[in-house]
Amino acid sequence: MATPPLTTPAERVAFFQQFFSDNIPHNKALGLKVVAVARGLASMRLDWREDLVGNPETGVLAGGPITAMLDSCCGMAVATLLKEPQPFATLDLRIDYAKPAIPRQPVIAEAECYRITRSVAFTRAFAHQGDPKDPVAAAAGTFMLGTKGQSTHAEAIARISKP
Repeated sequence: MATPPLTTPAERVAFFQQFFSDNIPHNKALGLKVVAVARGLASMRLDWREDLVGNPETGVLAGGPITAMLDSCCGMAVATLLKEPQPFATLDLRIDYAKPAIPRQPVIAEAECYRITRSVAFTRAFAHQGDPKDPVAAAAGTFMLGTKGQSTHAEAIARISKP
């Protein structure tokens, strides 16, 4: 089945919402919402929810949901640059937390895929609460392209370590 033309911003957002939030169980459970999508760029929103709080005394969101959003947002930026749909996986993701997110406010992730090769894509992203120059977290990630049918890291290690 051919991918429909995504000519308007609303069509791109709806398409990526379906494939990156609604069809990925963890993203759906977190309630991630696609905000914007363009070639090499992506943005998502994570709304504050009590069940996502890491410290009930402060009401601050846990780092895990923010990490998951940054990972997914970076992956979405990669997907916008693929000539044809293909599987890919996070190879490495580094996140620097700059400050706690303000309780009861959504967190926005903005990601860019700034380089893509035949086998690896390189991304960077920020999570913020309205001012990208005042980030909650910054991320840098790499993604391995064409993972379908390739052995997993664990399978490769098992093959190497056999006598």
